[in-house]
Amino acid sequence: MLDDLKLIHERDAQDALGVAEKQYQQLSHDYEVELTGFADVSNVVLAGMGGSALPGVFLRAWPGTKVPFEIVRDYNLPEYVDQRTLFISSSYSGNTEETLAALSEAESRGAQIVVLSAGGKLAEYAKTKKYPLFLIPGGIQPRMSSFYFLTAFIQILEPLGLIAVGKQAELKAAAEWLKDQTVSWKVDVAIADNPAKQLALELFGKSIVVYSGPKLFPAANKWKICMNENAKNIAWTNQYSEFNHNEFVGWTSHPTQKPYAVVEIRSNLEHPRIQKRFEVSERLLSGMRPAPEVVEPKGETLLQQLLWASNYGDYVSLYVALLNGLNPTPVELVEKLKLLLDQ
Repeated sequence: MLDDLKLIHERDAQDALGVAEKQYQQLSHDYEVELTGFADVSNVVLAGMGGSALPGVFLRAWPGTKVPFEIVRDYNLPEYVDQRTLFISSSYSGNTEETLAALSEAESRGAQIVVLSAGGKLAEYAKTKKYPLFLIPGGIQPRMSSFYFLTAFIQILEPLGLIAVGKQAELKAAAEWLKDQTVSWKVDVAIADNPAKQLALELFGKSIVVYSGPKLFPAANKWKICMNENAKNIAWTNQYSEFNHNEFVGWTSHPTQKPYAVVEIRSNLEHPRIQKRFEVSERLLSGMRPAPEVVEPKGETLLQQLLWASNYGDYVSLYVALLNGLNPTPVELVEKLKLLLDQ
C-alpha cells in the first residue's frame, strides 16, 4: 500500500509526510530575538519534555557547549542552578506542567532565562516577564519541529559565546544539502527505488530496537520517539558501548522467540573501537537476535550525518504508521492523560 498515493493521503490526513519533506527549511529559520543582559554564564540547563527536549540531545553531540550542559526532564532542578545558570525553558505547547514548574524554580534561584515555545501559558508568561521568547512556528507536532528547536538553541548559544563561532552558518548551509539527500524517500517514489519504504516494510509488525554510537545517539533517540508517536509502535534505544555492558547479554536468552527488529545506525565518524564493537557484537549475537538493519548515515560532517539520519528516521516511522493503518499525527492517549491529570 506504500505506493497507493490515494490511500496514503487518506490515512495521513494532516500531511505528516509533507512536514517531513519540508523539515530542511526549519534549519534556516531566523528568530530575530535580541539577547541582552546575559553575563557570567557558567552552566546551561534546558528544561523540556518529549519533542521539546529532544533537540537538546543534539547539542551534546553537535556542536557541544563550552560550559556544562544538562537536560532536565522533571519538575525540579539540580541544586547547582543559580544566578550564573542560563536556563532554557522549552515547551512546544507552552502548557507542559513539568517545564512550567521548573521555570518557577529557576526564577526563585535567580537564573538567567530564555523561553522557547509555540504558544500556550509559557509564551504568554514570557511576554509578561519580558523574557527573550523564541516563538516556534506552530501547527505541527513537537517531534516534527526538532530542527526549529535546534536552530533556536544555536541562535541562543552562539551569540552568548557558549558554542564555537560559525555554527549558525553551518546549520544553514546544511539545509540545502539535506533537501537534496531526501529526494528518494518521498511519498511519490515507488518502493523499488525508495529505501525508507523498503526499511519500513522490514520493520512492520515488530517491536523496534534502535542502536547507535554516542555521536549518532541524538538521531537514534529521535527514531525511538517517532516510532512511538508516529507509528504508535513500541520501540526503545541504546548506544554502544553501554550496550555491551548489559543489554548485550539480554539478547542471549529470553524470550526465546524474539518479535523484534533491530536497527543499527553505524557512522564512520564514531570512535574506531565503537565501530569494531558493532561488528564483533553482530557476530557474537548471530542466531540469538534478528540480524540488524544497518543504516549508514550520509554526509562528511557530524552535523550532516545527524540531520540525514534523523530525517530518514522520520520517513521510516511515518511509513510504518501507514502500514499499521494509522494516522501518524495525533497522539490521543497523551491528550487523555493530560485531561485525567487535571481532574
